Amino acid sequence: MSRIPISACIITFNEADRIDDCLASLAFCDEVVVVDSGSADDTRERAQARGARVLVRPFDGFRSQKAFAVEQASHDWVLCLDADERVDATLRASIEAARAQDFAGAAGYRFNRLSEYFGAYLRHGNAYPDRVLRLFDRRRGGWRGRREIHEAVSVDGPVKRLRGDLQHHPYRSLAEQLAKQERYAQMMAEHLYAQGKRATLRQILLNPCWRFVRGYVLRGGFLDGWRGLLYALVRIEYVRRKFLKLWLMQHGQRP
Repeated sequence: MSRIPISACIITFNEADRIDDCLASLAFCDEVVVVDSGSADDTRERAQARGARVLVRPFDGFRSQKAFAVEQASHDWVLCLDADERVDATLRASIEAARAQDFAGAAGYRFNRLSEYFGAYLRHGNAYPDRVLRLFDRRRGGWRGRREIHEAVSVDGPVKRLRGDLQHHPYRSLAEQLAKQERYAQMMAEHLYAQGKRATLRQILLNPCWRFVRGYVLRGGFLDGWRGLLYALVRIEYVRRKFLKLWLMQHGQRP
């Protein structure tokens, strides 16, 4: 009996310096679909050189872009990655073992995401284990919902866990992290406002503090040294800015 084929789906925008490593980690997949948002660098050319099928689509949200990529896949079992992610050897072995069993009893699989931060991996706090559902049968689920940011896969049926890590290399610099968080805070505030949510002073003042205590203290973020402290401090600013922007919007102001 032939094995079940897997399509890997990736969305990209100006990822020429990271796409090669991402695609190299997906060599066990039967197909790679890359949906690019109009990169100004040679992301598309690099992906094509590694055998990926590359499509170009204007960006209209993370969820929508990823859902489109899944729709273009040739196979029903899909593995979704961002260009800054790589499948490590243990996770690859786990995926191949599950495939050898025809993905029996599962509609999808969840595994840990391990984020690199200024030269080392964060293994504690809010950063790890960041469990994500990225391998699934598209006939039973996908990138659902209306939220275009902090998007997630859901499936109808059992979800199993796999050993190994999805290695994540999210930031090239602190400046990039701050800029990305500013964009995400804006997108999230707009989503909350559209859903009828409103910010309170409690959320503005206390939620960032709770995020720090939960991640840095209760979940052991301090064990990651100065990187853990920096990560916790930067992340609480995302929480604060999200609610500040929502606060301005509900008072008729542009953030």
